[in-house]
Amino acid sequence: MTFGEQVVEFNSNLKYTGKLPTGFQVMNPFLDNPETLKVMKQFYDKFYTDNDRRRFIIGINPSRHGAGVTGVPFTDTKRLETVCGIEMKSAHTHEISSVFLYDVIENFGGPQLFYKEFYINSPFPLAIVRNTIKGNLNANYYDDKNLFEAVKPFMIQSLKDHISLGLDTSEVFILGKKNANFIDKINSQEHFFDKMTVLEHPRYIQQYKSKEKQLYIDKYLIALNKNS
Repeated sequence: MTFGEQVVEFNSNLKYTGKLPTGFQVMNPFLDNPETLKVMKQFYDKFYTDNDRRRFIIGINPSRHGAGVTGVPFTDTKRLETVCGIEMKSAHTHEISSVFLYDVIENFGGPQLFYKEFYINSPFPLAIVRNTIKGNLNANYYDDKNLFEAVKPFMIQSLKDHISLGLDTSEVFILGKKNANFIDKINSQEHFFDKMTVLEHPRYIQQYKSKEKQLYIDKYLIALNKNS
């Protein structure tokens, strides 16, 4: 199977059956919306039709408006259509992390070049939401100690599955400093990666550092290009 076919198979079989602390729930876009499976397959068929060895970029867990809808990490429906050329008819989303990442991708040379070298996913590859009086809000796997402990075995298995696709493990790129702290704990135990390079999370940059955005784009490009 090609790299892309393996990812499609992985995503199609994703299921979280573990327990969660009260107030948290997992959303599985691949079960919740039939079109998610369709556009996700189109994406990996378009950009990953080979068995090239790629470098791994690790996010936190999908957001409700990004991969929680499209099935493609850091990709909302806007960028899925305008940059990747794949239309999603059943949903229309805008996700700020997607805006930044696709600015990086454009500066890198476009999606064909970028996805030829990199594979992006999350240690917990399904969306997590927290029930609040304001409704369901995005949650990170590390927001609650009990949540992390509950999903940790699933995360470890997920990372093993990602690596088995044929990823380069000599250096991994972690998005988000807090995320990196938790991945470091797992890596100390499992020895998945030789080196961890930590980059500020796209959402943090868009929300708090937008005036310095080009500096962060350049920082990403320097980190990602150094082995090219």
